[in-house]
Amino acid sequence: MDRNRLFWACRRGMLELDLVLLPFLENVYDTLEPADKQRFIQLLENEDQDLFAWFMRRDDPIDPELQRIVQIIRDNTGLQE
Repeated sequence: MDRNRLFWACRRGMLELDLVLLPFLENVYDTLEPADKQRFIQLLENEDQDLFAWFMRRDDPIDPELQRIVQIIRDNTGLQE
């Protein structure tokens, strides 16, 4: 997925998600390994409510692939416990 499409996929219906996803795309995405980039793209296919719950540690994804990218995002965007 090209950068412009990723940018628009990161623009969500919730400001809180924009404040997590857009800085991650800008500052971290390019440093990811190809498999993690693919996980990030897969993550963006999920519902806003699920993403918010995962980032705020209210829940964790069932899929271990998504768990990995959620943890990478938490670790790189100031969402640590």
